[in-house]
Amino acid sequence: MDSTPNLLIHAALGYLLGSVPFAVIVSRAFRLADPRSFGSGNPGATNVLRSGNKLAALLTLLGDAAKGWLAMFLAAKVGAGGTAIAVAGLAAFLGHVFPFTLGFRGGKGVATALGVQFGLYWPLGLTVAAIWLFVAKVLKISSLSALISMALAPFILWVLWDDPWLIAMQILISLILFWRHKSNIQNMLSGAEGRIGAEENGSD
Repeated sequence: MDSTPNLLIHAALGYLLGSVPFAVIVSRAFRLADPRSFGSGNPGATNVLRSGNKLAALLTLLGDAAKGWLAMFLAAKVGAGGTAIAVAGLAAFLGHVFPFTLGFRGGKGVATALGVQFGLYWPLGLTVAAIWLFVAKVLKISSLSALISMALAPFILWVLWDDPWLIAMQILISLILFWRHKSNIQNMLSGAEGRIGAEENGSD
């Protein structure tokens, strides 16, 4: 099931799923301002939350995570091997970060990456989510929580499921996620990064 045509199909489907701009769709449904027009300008759940509508932010979070989960679920459902599953997950993440629907300017990918992890193996997603919540609770910085949890994700996957293609997928996702958070990293180094409840720069 991991022939070149099948890999291309999984890549295309994953990318199309990832390109669904839930932040924009949900904001329009709730008649909120376009999330790209305020705050960090990011079409993600954190920025939607800045509109003051918690339900819209929650729906955005769930939608963005569902994209990654569904890409993995569909690949596994048709009996794809590790290579094709890895391609599907990476493509969904890239679709969120570089969506053709938004001129290739998407979110930072935390929720979609977590959805990919849950879709791959729920203990992986649960472990990464628990690390995020713990760090967020202690340090109160959303972006730092995301970076720490995603930095640890490849090692957690290696312990839980030692498949080189899937580990490579997670490493690439983590590296891209760090690159997308470069402004947050600079803010943290300068002491300007906002804390949860008052931050100006979101992690998605």
